[in-house]
Amino acid sequence: MPAELRTARLLLRQWRTDDLEALAEIYKQPEYLAHMRAVDRDGTAKQIEQFMHRWQDDGVCQWAAVDLATDRLIGRIGLLRHHDWPLAPSPIEVGWVLHRDYWGQGLATEGGRAAMDCWRDLLDDAQLISITVPANDRSRAVMKRLGLTYRGTAQWRGLDVVWYAIDR
Repeated sequence: MPAELRTARLLLRQWRTDDLEALAEIYKQPEYLAHMRAVDRDGTAKQIEQFMHRWQDDGVCQWAAVDLATDRLIGRIGLLRHHDWPLAPSPIEVGWVLHRDYWGQGLATEGGRAAMDCWRDLLDDAQLISITVPANDRSRAVMKRLGLTYRGTAQWRGLDVVWYAIDR
């Protein structure tokens, strides 16, 4: 898996400890909290550390997403292997979290497509999934634009979620 990818508007790169403040700011946004659990600053620091280790442990992880025009960290996009997914053993998920200022610009789709290309070209997994809460219509729309289809609901990490997938 490449340590870094470039799309037309994004740099997708590995995480650094100095990404903490920007990611913590995203996790405080009401729009984020409407669909995700709150993550405090310490939890954000721990998550960044986990992201760094997941590259070594799983060979994949979500990248830090940087806006090429401003060099600003605007979120995270990429692939995660979920060892606790209840419906299949250790599937890979394509996912994204973006700063509210960058919604509606096609960046989740652009970055998600680049991540999916890595899945197709570099990984052997027969299926790629994407997970969200049922009310997250924006993420569900991105999943559909990426060609994933609705597969059902699940109880995961204490949440009711919907999941989409694409098969090779």
